[in-house]
Amino acid sequence: MGIILSMSGMAGPSGFGSASTAEQVTEGIDASNLTAIVTAGGSSGIGLETARVLALRKARVIIAARNLEAANKAKQLILQGNGAARVDIFRLDLCSPESIRAFVDDFTALNLPLNILINNAGIMFCPYQLSDDQIEMQFATNHLGHFLLTNLLLNKMKETARETGIEGRILNVSSIAHRYTYKGGIRFDAINDQKSYCDKKAYGQSKLANILHANELSRRFQEQADGVKITVNSLHPGVIMTNLMRHSSLQMQILRIFTFPIWKNIPQGAATTCYVALHPKVRGKSGKYFVDCNEWAPSQLAKDEDLAKQLWHFSTNLVDSAAPQK
Repeated sequence: MGIILSMSGMAGPSGFGSASTAEQVTEGIDASNLTAIVTAGGSSGIGLETARVLALRKARVIIAARNLEAANKAKQLILQGNGAARVDIFRLDLCSPESIRAFVDDFTALNLPLNILINNAGIMFCPYQLSDDQIEMQFATNHLGHFLLTNLLLNKMKETARETGIEGRILNVSSIAHRYTYKGGIRFDAINDQKSYCDKKAYGQSKLANILHANELSRRFQEQADGVKITVNSLHPGVIMTNLMRHSSLQMQILRIFTFPIWKNIPQGAATTCYVALHPKVRGKSGKYFVDCNEWAPSQLAKDEDLAKQLWHFSTNLVDSAAPQK
């Protein structure tokens, strides 16, 4: 059904569909009282479009990117089209806990509120390699880095929600690829095994982790009785040719020839992220998975609460082991 919707461009219950653009789904929304962080992909592709449209709707946008030169070019592109845009650039390398902690310190020093966190950055189908802390790179970058970043920013988001009364929103940009992963979903006992490494399944594993992380964090918020209003959701942006596919560009170009009806352009690819980040119809919705700006059913593994809890504890142990000793 998801492919049928993408091919037809039909609007879903939200009033939007696969053909909708980020500007269209946020038309008329005033985000001038909001501050958003968009992680590394904010320097190109759908991350840049997400940052541009959020800034167009008057939000203050922090682009957190590993490549500062590319991020600055992104900022200049945004300013060329919108001289009033409020955009800041900070360095963030998601495969380095040290860099993540430094980013949080730098952001905290600004003494800004934080209403929206968009965990957008990612790598895809890369050859086997390990992060700074010796974790398989796709899992480390796509999931674990965002897990740590989110945890470190939670107090700021809670503080902002309490002081402003505005609902905070956390978004994990996942993928339909979460359906293609290793047996059991997450290889807790073999996360770094090189012999059985499959770049496609490793990517799917990391994208499954994005959904499980969002679901478990949402569940934990719902259990808390402190009255803080923060929602956590995940989404599939669509099938888009961006720099994310640089490790398999030939394969993707061949695939595109045969599947061109379901591919999106970048303004369409950023639509679901911008919709979930800003649209009033999403207010109060948490622990949901969105495709084409509509709620969707992810895989059975993605809905497994026990797997989500296990991933949370596994991830906590990994980031704790990498924490600096006091």
